[in-house]
This record gives sequence, structure tokens and C-alpha cells, in this order.
Amino acid sequence: MLISLRIENIALIDRLEVTFDQGLNVLTGETGAGKSVVIGSIGIALGGKFDRTLLRDDTKDGMVEVLFSLEPAVKARLLEGEVLPEDLLEEDELVITRKLSKNRVVNRINGETVPLARLKETAELLINLHAQHEQTTLLSPARHLELLDAGSEKVQVQKAVVRSLYQKAEELEAQLGSLDMDPAERAKRMDFLQFQLEEIRDAHIVPGEDEELEQEFRRMSHAEELLSVCQEVRQLTGDDSGDGCGSLMSRASRRIQDVSRYEPDSPLPGQLSEVESLLSDFNQSLTDYMQEITFEPEELRRISDRLDLLNGLKAKYGRTLETVQETETVLAEELHRLEQAEEETDRLRGELEEARKKLGIAAEELSELRKEAADPLVRNVTATLEEMNFSHVEFYTEFRKKNEIQKDGCDEVVFMLSTNLGEEAKPLHRVASGGELSRVMLALKATLSDVADTPTLVFDEIDVGISGVTAQRIGQLLRKLAETRQLLVITHLPQIAAMGDTAYRIDKEVSGEKTYTTISELDEEGRVQELARLLGGDRITDSILQSARELLTQS
Repeated sequence: MLISLRIENIALIDRLEVTFDQGLNVLTGETGAGKSVVIGSIGIALGGKFDRTLLRDDTKDGMVEVLFSLEPAVKARLLEGEVLPEDLLEEDELVITRKLSKNRVVNRINGETVPLARLKETAELLINLHAQHEQTTLLSPARHLELLDAGSEKVQVQKAVVRSLYQKAEELEAQLGSLDMDPAERAKRMDFLQFQLEEIRDAHIVPGEDEELEQEFRRMSHAEELLSVCQEVRQLTGDDSGDGCGSLMSRASRRIQDVSRYEPDSPLPGQLSEVESLLSDFNQSLTDYMQEITFEPEELRRISDRLDLLNGLKAKYGRTLETVQETETVLAEELHRLEQAEEETDRLRGELEEARKKLGIAAEELSELRKEAADPLVRNVTATLEEMNFSHVEFYTEFRKKNEIQKDGCDEVVFMLSTNLGEEAKPLHRVASGGELSRVMLALKATLSDVADTPTLVFDEIDVGISGVTAQRIGQLLRKLAETRQLLVITHLPQIAAMGDTAYRIDKEVSGEKTYTTISELDEEGRVQELARLLGGDRITDSILQSARELLTQS
């Protein structure tokens, strides 16, 4: 269940926080007050588009945060589907936060940053948002197939099987395509691959060899300079002459011994002796290093040629010698496939034929499951439409075969509708008015929500194009839906607003030179006043107030 919504710096909203209740939550307000901003912010929290054009003040961050309570069944679905790790679901509440900061959006679930795809996948199990534009999408037959599939778990499982087999067939076709070349072209490709492989193999690559050779090349090519430096240092630190550090250190060491005659416990002689020993060790290491420095033109040339070869291979086949060896493996595999092209082609064709056969069978099974799922969907939607004042409604699904099997199977599904007695049913997109679309969408949502078991449903202006008795019927249906789940409904109609368990009013207020959107929960008298506004507009009389009280009492 959605517990609370917090919005900061979005459109007309500076800062807004609202707490929702169980059952039917009704939101009303004047046109332009910001109702769509509130619902749009919920959409942002669920993974919708969030960019700087939405910010009230583009020098500050924008933020939307929603807090949900997690029922055991919902938590189980999040864990079973590996949507979220267990450590994020230790509590019985879940917070989704989206913050627009410095031209980037940060998505968090319970304080942990997550990819947008994971946030959307999580949100889908918690809340279903029906925005105004969704009624238009109902006109697309492609959407009809999605809605039908959403109503059956068996269909969704089989659909995944079809998608997997379709991808397998696509992969096999791609592999066949890579072998589909004329013999002359194949022979040319094989010669080139053989040349590349011989070039790599003849080098007898040893990983790390290039780094060792580069170090040796640097030392050998600078041998004369290295020797000059070392000889100078040897003169300064050695004891070959009286001016060397070694000679001076020996003299100092002998002289410091006199201190011991008068101060037997003095540490100075020992310390100087350690320094003299370290200097002696350094001079020995320096001598050994100088003996290792050689300059052999032939060896330098050999190292240079070897480095040129290895660097040339890296330039052609990879940035490192390890990558060059990996490329060798790839080239060898391709050469092997081409050498076995005829056998490989026959094998792939056989596998592709088998894959297509399995795909065809799976697609037919999916089609049968869809037809089975269509029966209860049609019955339930028809019954719900009749509840919403369609007295002579005919609703059913028409199946058509696609020209070829695709990743979602071989079916095209069209919702057919007739709303008048004796009138032939036609595709939904050809007959439905705005009000009829609203009711059909609500009927589908009501039917599919039982299958999806989504805890919270949000309807943005589901009452478009309806009034009177129909509005009353829709309000009753929403009230019935709210017995088993939480509903948030934006409406302009008093018949629907009166049905709410909890009511909120969204207002636009001016303070100073700025306009703000606010939201407040209404008490009973506030609900009467709001229903009177919906019934009578600006001019509210005592009779309108009485009608509002009666409507609220009846509901």
C-alpha cells in the first residue's frame, strides 16, 4: 500500500507531503490546480521521465519520494523474482526516491542506489498507474494483445518459452548467414585467416615479454649515460681517493672512537659504524650494477626488432599480448568453421529446422492458451461494463494469424465492441468514444488487477466523457475494487468523489509573487463543501449544500 508521497521543487510544487489511507482515496480540485502534477510525480517515482524542465527552480534539486508498506505476498514476489536482494527487504516498508541533481537522476530504494530498470521492475509489483494518455493506447491492437496476456499466468509462462525459441532460431539464422558466401569468397577469407594465424603463431608470444624487453631496451640504449652517472657516484661515495665519502667516513669512524674512552656508554660510535657499513654495502651494489651494464649493438638490434614485431601485432590484433592470443583463438575458430562450412551449414540448417518446428508448436500452444484466457476476460469485462450502464454491450476478442511467427507468437488480437442493441461489433478503435474508452479501460483494469494482485491502483481522470447514472455506476465499481486494494482516483464528478473513504483537495495558492500547489485531507464538512463545488460551481446555495450532504450520506 502507498503510505505517503513527498514532492520537492516540481512544477507548481515547492514542497508537498501527503499521507494516504486504505480503500478509496479521492483527489479533487479546480482545473489547473496541479492534480496532474501530483499524479505525474507518482509516475516519476515509478520510473517516468525526470528532467530539468520539470523543476520549479532549476538552481535547486528536484525530488519525489514514495513510501510503501509491504504485505508478505508482495515481499515474497519481490524475492522470488529476484527483483530486490533480501537485505533491502528486511523491513516491512519500502522507500523509492528519485532525485534530479546536477543534470543526473539518482534512483534509490531504501537508501541504496539502483539502476532505473530495477526501480521500474520493483514499482510494477507495488502500484499500477492509469494515466489519461493510456486510454488512447487502448486504441492500438498491439496493446490488446498485451492486456490479454497480462491476465493469464499460463500465457505469460508460455510466452517466455516462445520468446526463448524465437531468439534461438534468430541466432541460428545469423550463424547460417555468416557461412552463406560463394566458394571463391570463402577461399579468400580462409587464406586471409590463415595468414593472420601464421603471423601470430610465428611470433611465439610469451605474455609479459614486451614489458621486460622494453625495460631492457631502455637500459641498454642508455648504457653509456648510466655508466657515466654510476662512475661519478662511485667517485663521490667510494674510498679510492682521499676525497671520497668512503675515505672520509673511515677517518670519521676512527676518530669517533676517542669518545668511547671518556663516554663508554655513548651510542655515537655505534651509529656511525652502522652508517659506514650501509655506505660500504651501497658501493658494493653499485659496483655489481656497473658490471651488469653492457652495450652490445647486436643484442640491442635484436631487442628492437622483437619489440617492433610485438608492437605491430598489438596494433593489428589487440592492445596487449594477452588480447592478441585471444584474437588468435577467435580466428582459429572462424577458420575451423569455414573449413567445415558444408558440414556446419548442414548441421545449422538441421538445427534451425528443428528450432522452427519447436517454435511453431510453442506458438500454437500459446495461441490456444490465449483463447482459453480470452473467455473469462470477455465474461468479466462484459459484466463490469454492464455494471457501468452499458445495457446492450457486446465485447469479445477476435484472433487473427500473423504472416510469420514473431517473438510474441503468431497471434494478432483485436478487442471488438458494440454498445447498442442490433449494432454489429467493430474493432474498439473504430467505435469507442472517449467516455466508452474510459469505461472499457476501467473494466479491463478491474479484471486484470485480480490477476496481477497489485496492492495499489491509481486512476487519473477515469471519468472523462461520462456523467449521471454512469458516473454513479463507476463510483460504485471503484468502491468495490477498493474493498480488496488501495485506490487513488482523481475525479471531477461528485458521484465518484462522494464514494471515497478518504478525500483530498488539491488547490493552487498565491503567496507573494509565486503560485503554489497544495494538498489537504478533507474532514466531513470539507467534503460537503467540495461536493457542493462540484455540483454547483462558484455559486453554492443552501440547496446545493443539502444535496451534497445527501450525496455523501447515500454513498
